This record gives sequence, C-alpha cells and structure tokens, in this order.
Amino acid sequence: MELEQINIGKQLSILRSQLNLTLEDTAALTGVSKPMLSQIEHGKSIPTITILWKIATGLKTPFSYFLDSPKADYMIGRPDQGCMVSAEEGKMKAFTLFPYDPLRSQETFFIEFEPGCLHHSPNHNPGVEETVLVIDGTLDMILEGKTIEVSKTQALRFRADCSHTYHNKSNKPCRIYNIIHYPG
Repeated sequence: MELEQINIGKQLSILRSQLNLTLEDTAALTGVSKPMLSQIEHGKSIPTITILWKIATGLKTPFSYFLDSPKADYMIGRPDQGCMVSAEEGKMKAFTLFPYDPLRSQETFFIEFEPGCLHHSPNHNPGVEETVLVIDGTLDMILEGKTIEVSKTQALRFRADCSHTYHNKSNKPCRIYNIIHYPG
C-alpha cells in the first residue's frame, strides 16, 4: 500500500479534533505551515515522510497512527501488505509491519536502505527508544555525532529523542527491522 492510498488527512483531522487544536495550534506544535496542514487534511497534498514525522512528533503521536491500519487479535507483519513510505529520493523505503499498538506502546517497521543512502531522522519525543535489527548488509548509525556500525544479525537499541542518522555507506542494500517504543 502506497502512502498516497492512505487517508492521512482524515487521521490528522480526527486527531486535531480529539486534541481540540486549531490549524494554527497544530502548525505551532509541529513546525508545519497552516496551509500545508490544511492541504493534507483536504487530501490536496500528500506529506513527505519528514513532514509526517514532524506532525507525529509535534502532536506526540506515533507515526503509524496516520497510516490507519486495521486492528486484530494477532497480526503477521509482511512488508508487501503494509503501508510504504519513502524518503531520500526513494533510497529509503519504510514498510509498516505492525502499526502503533497502545497496549505495547510500540510500532514496527521493515526498512530498506539503498547503497549510499543517508537519512537523518528528527528527534523523537522524550523517552522514545528505537531498536534496529540488521537483517542484511551493514548500517552506520550516527547518534549525536558518534558513528556505530551495526552488521547483519546485530541489533542496536538507542534513545531516539536525540539526533540520529541512518547511513548505508556500502555498495549493497541494507535491510533492517526498526521497533519504536514510546514511554508508557
């Protein structure tokens, strides 16, 4: 499912209503302009992954909330059945495996980084942690300026409320699972 097929605007409108926020309030909290928010809500614009992260972070809402996935007693996560968002001119593709689950306070993604991909993620809200599990390839994680190499079958857990960048500096694709845990 492509990002274009999801009704992000509807989810944003519902959330704003629940939080009793005006477009001006939402713009101030997220750093996304009032006209852009209005265009997203009315389906006239599809946000980039960076804009969507800014909205999610500013409204203290999990990223996958906007992807409107169905709920079930159990789920089998498959990249080809989840929503796909891309960044860095298509060099990074993130697929929702498990959308945000309030019982577990987490969401899970399968992410592919093409060779040379460099993706800076905005700081998440205080207390948010990420776990990166490398399936194929090698990924450099740059955490507040410190580079940590994570190879196939290795995992890294880190505070995501600070500067963090994903870098596949190799000439082969890198594939990871990414679990984002939100504080209770």
